Amino acid sequence: MKKVFIYIRVSTDEQADKGYSQRSQEEYLIKFCELNNLTIVGAYFEDYSAKNFERPEFKKLLIMLKKQKGLVDMLLFTKWDRFSRNAGDAYAMINQLNKLGVEPQAIEQPLNLEIPENKMMLAFYLAAPEVENDRRALNTFNGMRRAKKEGRYMGFAPFGYTNKISENGIKYIAIDEKKAGIVRWIFEKLNTGNFTAESIWKSIVEQGYRISKSSFWSLIKNALYAGIIIVPEYKGEPEVKIKGTHEPIISYELFSNVQNIINGKNKLQRTKIFDDSKFPLRGFIKCTNCGKLLTASTSKGRSNYYSYYHCTSSCGVRFSSEFVNDEFVSELRKWVPQKGMIELFNLILVDVMNQLNATSKQDIMAIKEQVAFYTNKKKKSLQLYIDERLDHQDYNYIKIDCEKNLLILEEKLISTTLKKNNPEELNKALDIISNIDYLYTNSCVSKKKEIIGSIFTEKLEFTNYGFRTAKINEVVNMIYNVGKAFEKIKMVQTSDFSSLYQEVP
Repeated sequence: MKKVFIYIRVSTDEQADKGYSQRSQEEYLIKFCELNNLTIVGAYFEDYSAKNFERPEFKKLLIMLKKQKGLVDMLLFTKWDRFSRNAGDAYAMINQLNKLGVEPQAIEQPLNLEIPENKMMLAFYLAAPEVENDRRALNTFNGMRRAKKEGRYMGFAPFGYTNKISENGIKYIAIDEKKAGIVRWIFEKLNTGNFTAESIWKSIVEQGYRISKSSFWSLIKNALYAGIIIVPEYKGEPEVKIKGTHEPIISYELFSNVQNIINGKNKLQRTKIFDDSKFPLRGFIKCTNCGKLLTASTSKGRSNYYSYYHCTSSCGVRFSSEFVNDEFVSELRKWVPQKGMIELFNLILVDVMNQLNATSKQDIMAIKEQVAFYTNKKKKSLQLYIDERLDHQDYNYIKIDCEKNLLILEEKLISTTLKKNNPEELNKALDIISNIDYLYTNSCVSKKKEIIGSIFTEKLEFTNYGFRTAKINEVVNMIYNVGKAFEKIKMVQTSDFSSLYQEVP
């Protein structure tokens, strides 16, 4: 009886974690060995790419074969792309295994390599995955280049931004105000011409931000922060600069000035008078005339400095920053719940969550029953196949159907989770909402920006008469709606609170 090693490989970490592909391969290989009187003496599970043989488990397998030559006769896997997705490396490894007396074999694509013509099929099996990899890589590269030409940033968000996905599934980067404040500070300090990049980098590190010197230099040279996407030169196409669809952290003028300073073109640079603490709403208000975001600046009069929020276009929209900031605090107070609203909303929310949990428990029980049904069905079909009461085609059909349904059910089980009630966290959050105007007024500028971004989900609009009604966070909106419903109930003097539930989404 021949002895074999079985080798099971998946292409992604997700498959490895969930075990769907590994489970299927293992079952198929074990069944194959049982039917062909092969003894399994070792199993190796891999979750690395097959672009080369620098894989931990395959290295262990190879070391074992070298230490105990003659230990096994065959190395089995399901398909040749499980073995390798690189034709050149695969041929070299096959020769190495043959010298160790081991025959590599794919049970779903069996080949007798002693027959010369079969080597043509082997070449196809090995080249096809490699071509697929190369095509996927090329498509990814072309897709990313096309996205850059459209002004979209692709990849992990740089320092100062965060990755987000819109409601229609489009990925984009948004400003992370806490880190964006550091980016602005870096560029503004460099813009004075009084500080070296080295000293500013050391200051950032001392503040607790883990950023290497090379990453810091990449940051200060990255035009992305000024709203520019650079499409590099490629196959005769010149490098181009595209206006990005993301929101810039700094102006292009400031970025250009800093580049001239660090490149030694500008040895002296005037210091701009700009106190960011005066402009917490910068980046959150859009112009009612042209739709652009209002910027902010301070200018010197005859005897004093005057600060404004203003539009960058020729439409001439301009408001006193002090007036706008005061009006925003007044706007914020409109959303502070009245006395008793928080307690009422808390009771309703806890009760609604308890109802949702009761429904979730029922759903989980039903899903588990279905999982048990398909698991037993799969086991029974396997036993019938072993007893030769079910042919191979019917068994495969039942197995695939069961595994498909089990996959769907396991995903449902993960998504159907119970919501845990945490009274302390809930009370803390509701307390913040109750005192949001006080918290905003007494916070630093970065915290103020976090508060604005968390409450208002769209850009604000301001006129001489104050702020226009803006779309707000759903939680604040729910509390406000509960308050309105409570006022209606008080007017009709009833103790029936059931109608309040209709106000909670």
